Amino acid sequence: MPRYLTMIRIDEQNPPTENPSPELSERMGALFEEITKAGVMLDTAGLTPTSEGTRITWSGGNLSYVDGPFTESKEVVGGYAILQAKDKAEALEWTKRFLQVHEKHWTVTAEVREIAEG
Repeated sequence: MPRYLTMIRIDEQNPPTENPSPELSERMGALFEEITKAGVMLDTAGLTPTSEGTRITWSGGNLSYVDGPFTESKEVVGGYAILQAKDKAEALEWTKRFLQVHEKHWTVTAEVREIAEG
């Protein structure tokens, strides 16, 4: 079965001002339990802020390093999930359900891409 990388994109410069509600935590826990039992979720995690990251670029035969935060980036990858689904439609359905768990007033974007296998 194909694997898919879901990149959760957030606006790091304008994060939600309040913590997730207890209801959100309950909904997320239930969804993660369901997707794990279905054998679809292979791995998932949130990422530390870009202020704790470093970008390394290879250009013209040289490496350059830039420490975060990366203020020129409005939208950054804030987390990821690796899903194993029968097809892209199934991966999109799980990702849609993940997004719908979030608070209605939040803005969260997900990019789903198939992982190229050798």
